[in-house]
Amino acid sequence: MSSRNATYCAFYVAEPFDPGALGAHGTKDFCYYNLLRSWKGNDSTFPFVDAHALTYSVRDNSDWEKTLKPRLRERIRSSKNVILFLSSGTQNSRAIREEVDYAINDQGLPIIVVYPEYDTKESLLDSGKLKQGVKNLWDKLPVLRDSLSIIPSLHVPMKKELIKSALSDTQFVLSSKNGTGVFIYK
Repeated sequence: MSSRNATYCAFYVAEPFDPGALGAHGTKDFCYYNLLRSWKGNDSTFPFVDAHALTYSVRDNSDWEKTLKPRLRERIRSSKNVILFLSSGTQNSRAIREEVDYAINDQGLPIIVVYPEYDTKESLLDSGKLKQGVKNLWDKLPVLRDSLSIIPSLHVPMKKELIKSALSDTQFVLSSKNGTGVFIYK
């Protein structure tokens, strides 16, 4: 996959994976990802090309080293950026830790951090800067927190129009990113 036109979505899924019928579908962060997919399904102008749809699906109980990890990396290598869903329910699982680490520290992908528990850009801010409660969520994923200075990251609430703007913002795609650090829409 040489074309980097997709967006990779990273989200927490409980480990070990639930072998039940719901599997990953039973976790909140996965539901946020499905909402993004539904926005694209209902609005062809929504600028989301799903990297997860570029390779065949894997089962929740697939082997991590032989199947899951290589597939996730293949999807990341086809991506121009990453959307990371970060919520109070997110945990530092092996999968999300390795996805974020590979995306940032190996591939240099810009990150769009979406906070599902916030619904307006103002709700993320205190005196024009990210609230401490938002920054505290970064501690849930130390690899993200410790890597924010080396890539551009845009922090947005779970709002369709703001996510649409973020996905259309050329500063947050690999081929044209410029600058590093934490960015917000004011």
